[in-house]
Amino acid sequence: MQECSFPSRVPGARGWLLAALVGALLSGCDGPEPPPEPEPQPWAAVAQSRREALLSITGTSSSDVWAVGADRGRGPLVLHYDGTAWQELATGHRGDLWWAHAFEQGPVLLAGASATILRYEDGQFTRMSTPGLARHTVYGLWGSRPDDVYAVGGVSGRGGFIWHYDGRAWQEVALPYAEMPRTSDGDVPGLFKVWGTGQGDVYVVGALGVALRSRAGGAFERLPTGTTSRLFTVHGAGDSVVIVGGEGQGEILELNASGQFEARTPEGCPLLQGVALSADGSGWATGARGEVYQRKAGTWERVSHGLQLDVQSLHASWVDPQGGVWAVGGNVLSSGLNNGALLHQGPEVPQVPAPFIPEPPAASCPAHEVDPQPTASIARRWNEQLLGAIRRDIPRPTVHARNLYHVSAGMWDAWAAYDATADGTFLREKHTAADVAAARAEAISYAAFRVLTHRYSSAIGGATSKSCFRAFMLKLGYEPDATGTDGDSPRALGNRIGQLIIGFGADDGANEQNDFKDTTGYTVVNPPLIVEDPGATVTDPSAWQPLNLAVAVTQNGIDTTAGVQGYIGAHWGQVAPFALVRPGGGGLYLDPGPVPVFGAALRAHAVEVLQKSSWLGGDEPIDLSPGAMGNNSLGANDGTGHPVNPATGQPYIPNVVKRGDFGRVLAEFWADGPKSETPPGHWNVLANQVADSAGFSRRLFGAGEPVDALEWDVKVYLALNGAVHDAAITAWEVKRAFATARPITLIRYMGGLGQSSDPSGPAYHASGLPLVPGLIELITAESAAPGGRHAHLARFQGQVAVHGWRGEPGDRLREVGGSGWVRAVDWMPYQLRTFVTPAFPGFISGHSTFSRASAEVLTAITGSAYFPGGLGEFVAARDSYLTFEEGPSTDVRLQWATYYDAADQAGQSRLWGGIHVEPDDFVGRRLGQRAGLAAVERARSFFEGTAVP
Repeated sequence: MQECSFPSRVPGARGWLLAALVGALLSGCDGPEPPPEPEPQPWAAVAQSRREALLSITGTSSSDVWAVGADRGRGPLVLHYDGTAWQELATGHRGDLWWAHAFEQGPVLLAGASATILRYEDGQFTRMSTPGLARHTVYGLWGSRPDDVYAVGGVSGRGGFIWHYDGRAWQEVALPYAEMPRTSDGDVPGLFKVWGTGQGDVYVVGALGVALRSRAGGAFERLPTGTTSRLFTVHGAGDSVVIVGGEGQGEILELNASGQFEARTPEGCPLLQGVALSADGSGWATGARGEVYQRKAGTWERVSHGLQLDVQSLHASWVDPQGGVWAVGGNVLSSGLNNGALLHQGPEVPQVPAPFIPEPPAASCPAHEVDPQPTASIARRWNEQLLGAIRRDIPRPTVHARNLYHVSAGMWDAWAAYDATADGTFLREKHTAADVAAARAEAISYAAFRVLTHRYSSAIGGATSKSCFRAFMLKLGYEPDATGTDGDSPRALGNRIGQLIIGFGADDGANEQNDFKDTTGYTVVNPPLIVEDPGATVTDPSAWQPLNLAVAVTQNGIDTTAGVQGYIGAHWGQVAPFALVRPGGGGLYLDPGPVPVFGAALRAHAVEVLQKSSWLGGDEPIDLSPGAMGNNSLGANDGTGHPVNPATGQPYIPNVVKRGDFGRVLAEFWADGPKSETPPGHWNVLANQVADSAGFSRRLFGAGEPVDALEWDVKVYLALNGAVHDAAITAWEVKRAFATARPITLIRYMGGLGQSSDPSGPAYHASGLPLVPGLIELITAESAAPGGRHAHLARFQGQVAVHGWRGEPGDRLREVGGSGWVRAVDWMPYQLRTFVTPAFPGFISGHSTFSRASAEVLTAITGSAYFPGGLGEFVAARDSYLTFEEGPSTDVRLQWATYYDAADQAGQSRLWGGIHVEPDDFVGRRLGQRAGLAAVERARSFFEGTAVP
């Protein structure tokens, strides 16, 4: 029998030694000894359960590793490992980062949402200028050198693009449109990853089984893949090129010697998203359920990493030059983009430290917000507290209008208690005091403090607001926690008023105790409009359609839950009003008359919205002075300005700016966007500015002797905020009764149907958009030819294009979306893509109703329709005022002669902003007038003591 010899015992050889021993016993030691295989390195979870999903892993060595991921409210996750420790880096930018590429000598490029490509060099992140808009996501990035880089991406799985950077600028690369498959609406699929050999070949993969290749810098050509599944990632080494992807099942495709892709998918393989190959031909693929596959000798096999992972997928993998294997992922198959994980196989590396999230500091009121107007009346000072709380909260105009009215009513009741004539609104007690001014100040303060604390403590920003209310009380010398209601002291009086209003609000129809949720059982008629997808699918084109937002942020910048909008304020017509009286036979408080329904008239209104959208990029001069603009009749835009300023007797000085600048400033100023007071509060700001005007005389209704500042303020606030409260009830009752569509639904739906102008022409549909040269056109072979106005839309020949705002730019601080030709089915209003349109129907416009009601109050109570001095003005500073994009290009002065002019511009702004049609505005103005005049008369009855029989 042949003698057997066995290897000596060496460190780390225990596993293969046992295998060799068993093999020798079975074989009788015939033949040469097989070479030992090294024991596999263990896998380790370097990070798990991160708040943000990790989406890409790259580097230049095992001691220079980069992992990037999602943005869950703190900015995108960026981790760097230097061979010793991990460091989390703040980019100073926002948005998910989907991919990263590191060059040996730098820089590192990181790409993601909102057309973002960041360059990291010398310890600084810089946003590069790209050809995209905010709707474009860059999913993949690769370069052979820092001056030869490719980026790819798309828009919600479609609209694929390739960009190339030559060291000077990013430029779009032509796609082989004729060779590419199409989505159901004629678009090309989205592209997900790019990789190159470094020897001139560049590969791109994407949805619908697309694989493209460019050789030696030539045009991209489509390669057959034999699949229509999503292809997520491409990578290679040497002569090997591998693509992974899949839908329900995974796909592994390898390029063979004949230049064809062959399926190499092992049985049972799930969707795969990451792949990385090494120079020796080995490789790793990762994907759904956290599974890992290894390539050996051209065969892929599932391997166990031995870790307990709770992730939807491992999105990316990378092999460092030293042979270490890295993989990252998380919940990446849904919109969550959370639960991040980072795995490593190789020499031990330290754990990624848990993110340091400091405890939020105890809420405190910024010093400048404790008492912004210390020399003003006590009522004005509490009004400033209320406006501050509104700015911190989410924009809920109906809710804030109610709070403005109730706080104003409380302050009025405290003032009226020490007046022999006036009637209170909620509490009608009469009191005397040795120092009436001091008593009123104390009673007003306790009444306002109680209502404000109750209404805003649990609101967004409530802790800060509550701190401000308390700090202000303490500054005034009052004890915030003194809640007693017994007795005749001013404190007790104020507390009784506050208690009464709080109790009334619990049963006034607002459903305050359930966060103002709908009590009417409203049911949506149309399916949601997915904003990132083209077109609009509707059951009833006249009816409101909620939006489905991929990312949702309120107009004052607060992140909210993405998804389908919920109808805000559907029940508001049931809220108890200030002055409105329902008709004897029932029905609406105020009848709007004919309602806009889908048809020829509404198409014309949609064309008007498109015209204003087109003008947003226009350089044509326009005179904004009151001498050229305003002086409309009620519910119309027929004015040609005012001949002279009545205060000076002189004509108004021309105020000429670019029309695009005017439209953009108009839309944003009246939109009451970031940190705003919302439309009801906006008119409080204007009323306060009027009272602060130099030389202004506080003569109630323009007659008699001037009154003191406190009497003026409590009377103005009661009338004004009673009016905006009733305007909210009026507008939202009409909205609920008729629930009409917003422009985004109308324009996308009609544009998808076709054109309605030429029955014998292509794409005709009787309900489509009318053709208007230069504004609404068909995309033809001629118009889409190279150099033509529709060249960038060549793949959509036969579809309707509109000339309008192109959309939110990727970098809103430094870029302009501008106007251009877009498909009608992709049209967007001049709004942030995280907001788009309000979450309630269009008819009637709340802005128009609020503003005309407020204008009626200010006109009546000041005794003049004109602003003090015959001129109201707001200045939007050059290149710093706009928030939707960079601008304006020069200082823009919005000017108004009358309160009515300002109110009309508020209504017009919603058409420039693309979220209302003309009937919404005009009818809102008419009903606003009626609500405002009724509020004036009701307030006057309280002033004169005739409200109570």
